[in-house]
Parts: sequence; C-alpha cells; structure tokens
Amino acid sequence: MLPVIRHAEPIDIAAVKAIYDQPSVYANTLQLPFQPQAKWQSLFEPQPGFYNLVAELDGQVVGQLGLQVMQNPRRRHVAEIGMGVSEPYQGQGIGSALLRAALDLADNWLALRRVELLVYASNEPAIALYERFGFEVEAELTDYAFQYGNYINALQMARISPL
Repeated sequence: MLPVIRHAEPIDIAAVKAIYDQPSVYANTLQLPFQPQAKWQSLFEPQPGFYNLVAELDGQVVGQLGLQVMQNPRRRHVAEIGMGVSEPYQGQGIGSALLRAALDLADNWLALRRVELLVYASNEPAIALYERFGFEVEAELTDYAFQYGNYINALQMARISPL
C-alpha cells in the first residue's frame, strides 16, 4: 500500500518526534537521542521556504521530509532535504514516496534547479535511494559527525534538475 504524502500539521508533532526518537533514525541524522517535544515544535512553526512533508500509512505518520529552500537571493534555486522513516517501515517505499513528492514540488512548482543533502557514508540504503532519484556524490566530508563513539564521514550529494 502506498503512503499518503501531505503537509505536516501541528497534530503530527508527537508522531514526528517518535520517528526521530528511534535509534536507527537519530543515528543516521544529526539528531541526538532524548530530545524534548519543544525541539520538534519549532519544525512546525511557519518558516520562509520550508516545506514539511509527512508520509501517512493507515492513519499513522511513518515518515517525515523537510525541504528547505535557500533564502539567499543568489541561492533561491537551491533546496536542502533531510528525512527520517520509522524503523518498522524502512525499506518499504516510504522514503521513495517522500522523495518523489519533494522532487515533484521542487521541479514542477518551485522552479528549483538544485536539491542537495548530506548522508553518512556508511548509510548504504539511503545512498542507494538517493542515487535512484538522480542524486550524485559531489564530495566526501572527513570526520563530519560523531556516531556511536566514532567520527564518521558524510557524502555531499546533489541532484541538478534538467530545466
């Protein structure tokens, strides 16, 4: 069954927090464990150029993607994305559905030329997902983040829209 992709609403705060409270999700993002609910409330406050999408399956929010359009006039053709998918739903097309919706928004409604992201070099499933959607590695960042007691590398990836 395909998830419903929609704009996140304040009622989704607890569900999004629950996703990012899961070990495999916070370990593969820059999030820390044990974050208060107030930290997630700010994600739901209106921000210029921020599109907050969720994936809903059988009435349950199982994934979230943020698309942040750069506000610098010289970079308004660029957006950055970040996402998380609930552990029981990873590998089941939720990330693909979120990414497909975000790229449709970027290409067909926001006239974005470049969508970029950072992903840990060890996160092979995420890298494979991004490559399926046309993202390419532009750089490897050494010792980018600290995870499970070690410094890890990250990949800067981008997708350039063929306008």
